[in-house]
Amino acid sequence: MRKLIRAVCYFAVLMLVSWAAIAGGKRQQTQPQASVQVTIPDTPAGKRLAGWLEAFNSGDSEALRKFREEGFANPPRRTAEEELEFRERTGGFELRGIVISTSTHIAAQLKEKNSEQRAEIQIDVEPEQPHRITAFGLQAVQRPAAEPVARMTEAEALAAADKREQELCGTGQFSGVAMIARGGKALFTRACGDADREKKIANRVDTKINLGSMNKMFTATAVLQLVERGKIRVEDPVGIYLSDYPNREVAEKVTVHELLTHTGGTGDVFGPAFRENRERLKGPADYVALYGTRAPQFEPGSRYEYSNYGFEILGAVIEKVSGQSYYDYVRKHIFAPAGMKDTDSYFESEAVPNRAIGYTHMLPGGGLQPNTPALPPRGSPAGGGYSTASDLLKFAEALTGHKLLGPAATELLTTGKVGPAGQMYAYGFHDLRENGVRVIGHNGGGPGINASLGIYPESGYVVVVLANLDPPAAENLAQLIGARLPAR
Repeated sequence: MRKLIRAVCYFAVLMLVSWAAIAGGKRQQTQPQASVQVTIPDTPAGKRLAGWLEAFNSGDSEALRKFREEGFANPPRRTAEEELEFRERTGGFELRGIVISTSTHIAAQLKEKNSEQRAEIQIDVEPEQPHRITAFGLQAVQRPAAEPVARMTEAEALAAADKREQELCGTGQFSGVAMIARGGKALFTRACGDADREKKIANRVDTKINLGSMNKMFTATAVLQLVERGKIRVEDPVGIYLSDYPNREVAEKVTVHELLTHTGGTGDVFGPAFRENRERLKGPADYVALYGTRAPQFEPGSRYEYSNYGFEILGAVIEKVSGQSYYDYVRKHIFAPAGMKDTDSYFESEAVPNRAIGYTHMLPGGGLQPNTPALPPRGSPAGGGYSTASDLLKFAEALTGHKLLGPAATELLTTGKVGPAGQMYAYGFHDLRENGVRVIGHNGGGPGINASLGIYPESGYVVVVLANLDPPAAENLAQLIGARLPAR
């Protein structure tokens, strides 16, 4: 679920790429095989799966180009260059099981070679020769419950984390900071890569790195503080607090609870309007002025759909109720009590000492380049602020130690509200079970940004990984660490 949720994080970037919609219809499914040694069926669809795996895993541009030209009825939406970059991020795929197999359709389970992440691939082919691919899809899925990761002793897990970070740094797949802590004490902290490639400034353990969507934890905590003080009720509609909100349907029907759980239908902020107005989006009021006339995209409360704009509205509510700017409020009521001295939503034009530049392959022109053209001028209640690994540990300790909220409000904040058991979203926090262990926190991702905070209440561990590269640079490492630490 961490991978599922992160696919709709602050910058709305898919971690695993889907090239085409898969034809629907009910099919008789077989159970995936547990063994890594899997035989691909000798069918037209199976042969195309084998051909794609061979070409993709080779990392050879000519092999991939040839397969794309000969194997698809219609060219894939993704370019060969984008597919090769995806190959670099995943390390290729291991075949782990066949889920469905007919003459013209196959679905199989895969595992990324660079991480614990699982995926499902589905391929449809023409019924007649040459059996070219007519539909192709690849999406992230959960690890099967029958295949848990073996947990380690603390010393073994720390050694595994160190080894894996060095490997990823050595291949250029990770740049940033990783920290493992317990009881407020850092047990492992490592930094690698460059904060500024042009000036050849290395990342340090105290480098400030963009958080992406992780700011939602701060926004939700602020809302719950105001709930504790009797200034906000989560069941109230937005219009109770923003009486001049432009769209009356949102004002009258969308509640604070629905904004906190992404069930209000308030939509995203990214798209043409964002690109055209990016430079003037400097605070919650600017987002409301730009998007406030939109009606809900579905009946509020009827389903979950990740909404960055919903958290911008929450920022406006915080400002109205508290009488402070959103930025002043979180500095005074969250960062200061927690002791977070290196966390803020800095202006991108501001000269900030020891702040990393994000580097991305996702912008036009290709190649690794600074992500500055993709960023708003300032972070917001939905994301884009900066912090350090140490400050995020302080936040985790302040939250679980009830320095920010009382026990009841902390429980309300972090207990899952929507989604299936073990894969839930709470109020600005994920509430998951990974490899059998509960973890709360949030992730962030976008061009040149990937970050993860995992708080393990049952064991007391906190895992922070911050990267100034494209996803899944941080989350792959965080997932590997979290799955191996002792459960208690």
